[in-house]
Amino acid sequence: MSRLRSVADGLAVNRRTLLATAGAVSLSAGVGYALRPTDSQAAAAPAAEAPVASSRTAPTTAPLAPYTRGTTLATVATPGPDGPGYRRLAEGPGWQRVVRDELAAAAPGREDRRTVLAAFVHLTDLHITDTQHPLRLEFLRSHDPRAWRPQEALTVQGAVALVERINALRGAPATGAPLHFAITTGDNTDNNSRTELEWYLTVMSGGRVTPDSGDPRHHEGVQNSGLKQYWQPDAPLRDADKQRGFPHLDGFLTAAAREVLSPGLNLPWYSTVGNHDAMPLGCYGHGDPYLADFAVGARKLMTLPAAEARRLQDTLKAATDPLGAHLRDLLKAHARDLRPVTPDERRAPFTAAEYVRAHLDPAHTGTGPVGHGYSTANAEAGTQYYSFRVADDVIGISLDTTDPGGHYQGSIGTAQLRWLERTLRENADSHALVFSHHTSATMVNTRPDPARPTERRHNGDEVLALLGRHRNVLAWINGHIHRNTITPHRASDGHSFWEVSTASHIDFPQLARVIELSDNNDGTLSLHTTLIESAAPPRTDHTDLSQTGLAALYRELSLNRAGGTTGQEGDPVDRNTELLLKKV
Repeated sequence: MSRLRSVADGLAVNRRTLLATAGAVSLSAGVGYALRPTDSQAAAAPAAEAPVASSRTAPTTAPLAPYTRGTTLATVATPGPDGPGYRRLAEGPGWQRVVRDELAAAAPGREDRRTVLAAFVHLTDLHITDTQHPLRLEFLRSHDPRAWRPQEALTVQGAVALVERINALRGAPATGAPLHFAITTGDNTDNNSRTELEWYLTVMSGGRVTPDSGDPRHHEGVQNSGLKQYWQPDAPLRDADKQRGFPHLDGFLTAAAREVLSPGLNLPWYSTVGNHDAMPLGCYGHGDPYLADFAVGARKLMTLPAAEARRLQDTLKAATDPLGAHLRDLLKAHARDLRPVTPDERRAPFTAAEYVRAHLDPAHTGTGPVGHGYSTANAEAGTQYYSFRVADDVIGISLDTTDPGGHYQGSIGTAQLRWLERTLRENADSHALVFSHHTSATMVNTRPDPARPTERRHNGDEVLALLGRHRNVLAWINGHIHRNTITPHRASDGHSFWEVSTASHIDFPQLARVIELSDNNDGTLSLHTTLIESAAPPRTDHTDLSQTGLAALYRELSLNRAGGTTGQEGDPVDRNTELLLKKV
């Protein structure tokens, strides 16, 4: 059976001791060594932020047993038959694990020899959404039905249900090892809004969230606008979605805005930035005062002719409007079509430094670590990348692949690329796990950073080449594409690693992923990946508008989203897997 040699033993002992003596706040010191990016090299965290757990403990002698309860190995929320109408979900059979040996041969008996090095949860693309925010593009739905999600009002309830599922896991699915940490790889918020950032951090760290902005007495978004192109859940209006079978739910909007209680993750957690966290609408660079004022103002555009919607969407896809000039001109041209809403300063966009400082706020420490990977050095330098110690022989590296110059695709600057190479070189005796928001294939935006106009930007192929030069790299773990995909990468010298992309938690099927790293003690390593759903039940009761009932409805609505992309769960080889690697 599997043996454990990682942070798990220290984590179990120290967390229990600290919780018993000083409460959860004592854990704010964090777990893992926060290696801080500076202009020279990554520096170890000061003693005040020393980890409460590390791998410097004796290996456990007790065998570990797999733990599949609550994972997609056991059951999966399964849609009813395809058809033109509204579909319901029910509990269906689980997905089997697939062994992938493209990069190394799978030797028999390895499950009885292996030593567990790390086990953690990867979640990505939560897209916590303030649906009443004035600076949103729901009106693109007149051209593209996918441009608006009817489930968006329930992102907080859905994210809390995911936290509840993670907390309920009593061991890693393949090995049974304790889970060491969780990491989210960006698009934690949807619209670079302070309301969304506060909600996201509270969901993750624990506390009460009221997912509402503007006038607290009534909803001021598209879902009570009387416009037939949007689902009007509380109204008798026969809107386009109700014609497809969407339910009429009295009290939905009131329930969606009610206070939500999050237990917070019971694991240390780390945060990575995505384009929706970094830029308004996930694609417009900061700098236009008109758009910043519009975000907190008293007007909102809810409808637009299809032809104009198509032109705006084309500029977004082609990245020809990185600072939102076209959007600004469009809003001004449609001044008479703007609807009144209650202004709210809490909806203001946030900068990169503000994003980092919000993570450092003691109110959001939860189980730690302080800053969730970010440091005061990040805030002072204007950077959002860092590294952290997972175990004695495993390092985690979190990149910032967003491009401040605008557009939703990514890249990294020369300074970060050099820091990445230096970090890998200085930790050559450690296995390396690299985390980012963008995938290698979506790092194609090399527009200059306005704050560093002379610095070159580097694409995904260049990052792949760099990772291929370092034999300690085992995996590049990311999100952004809202789809489960696992890709093998082979360097010219025979070194190989896996790229693991995990689906979002806003679009169906709303998944996260447990990842386990083990030494098979036969010249190979294994990465086990296991998908998990939220704790909400698959089957909904449309009369249940409780926090749990809304989380279940969140998943069902995402399934039925008009024009929604299918197949985001990926093929069987992209879901529950064992990924073999040669040990070097």
